[in-house]
Amino acid sequence: MIMKNGMLQLGLIGAGGIGRTHIERINNVLQGARVVAISDAFVEGGKKTAAKYDVKFVEDGYELINDPEIDAIIVTTIDKFHAQYVLACIKAGKYVFCEKPLAPEADVCRQIVEAEMAGGKRLVQVGFMRRYDYGYRQLKKYISERTFGEPLMLHCAHRNPSVPDSYDTPMAVENSMIHEIDVLRWLLGEDYATAQVVFPKRTRHAHEGLQDPQIMYLTTKSGVRIDVEAFVCDNYGYDIKCEVCCEDAILNLPDPSNAWIRTNASMIHPTCKDWSDRFVQAYNTEFQEWIDSVKAGKLVGPSSWDGYVGQVAAAAASKARDTQTVVDIHVDETPDFYKN
Repeated sequence: MIMKNGMLQLGLIGAGGIGRTHIERINNVLQGARVVAISDAFVEGGKKTAAKYDVKFVEDGYELINDPEIDAIIVTTIDKFHAQYVLACIKAGKYVFCEKPLAPEADVCRQIVEAEMAGGKRLVQVGFMRRYDYGYRQLKKYISERTFGEPLMLHCAHRNPSVPDSYDTPMAVENSMIHEIDVLRWLLGEDYATAQVVFPKRTRHAHEGLQDPQIMYLTTKSGVRIDVEAFVCDNYGYDIKCEVCCEDAILNLPDPSNAWIRTNASMIHPTCKDWSDRFVQAYNTEFQEWIDSVKAGKLVGPSSWDGYVGQVAAAAASKARDTQTVVDIHVDETPDFYKN
């Protein structure tokens, strides 16, 4: 790697909203790296973003990947373009951070897995940032150490105040609850066996074409039962819940540390407005640990295999939703290549 003055030289492909927030956190908050060049299919907008952050603009994403002055790549394009740039990074032998999903289709994710394994080195990390939230990490410690016995049931919720008209029924699983699919598998340390999705009574706040809320049921291979509520038009705030029922205790994901407000004979505990508000520190931790692991030459975050397994489970849940049946989830044992 080039690393000027000990700083990773990063290129970012896809300079939309989340891409810009990553530039800001890496260049202004975190240590050890700097985004020095970006690429975007929307050339005019990309050039404006490059000027705003004083970085180089490269029109062709593949040219950016193959630039010998760039140490590693961040992919934040729209979902359908993730795989092509990740595969190009593997071919170039460069570390790449890819926002979720690794690819929308499980078989394409598997192609990435095979390409990475053929290269003989882990180069890919997937942006499942929930694993970096302090509250989830507390739950992970208690569950891994079996401090309170075996986990038996999990009750979870993924709530948004509203969603745009472009958000449709399948996106509840594939864009929202995919976070729970990954983080709960990580918390429990085991794969899923079955998936089911059911429709409660529909809220009047859902736009035409959107079934909201939805409830996803997952069963793990050892028999842990999970329910995840997706309520994306809750009309009050962004609210993430996770309750783990163990043999000897109930573990709850802590709420964000927002101040209590006493006003008008009421006591109010504000909720977050959106994901960027709720998980800003998790994103910071995620990228700082990725930067540190790239510099150390050994990735430890969510892998291509995790991205693949997540899409297999999401596809099963989507099939279960469309057929209103319980669908089996079939995943091979994790290859040794991906066992930390």
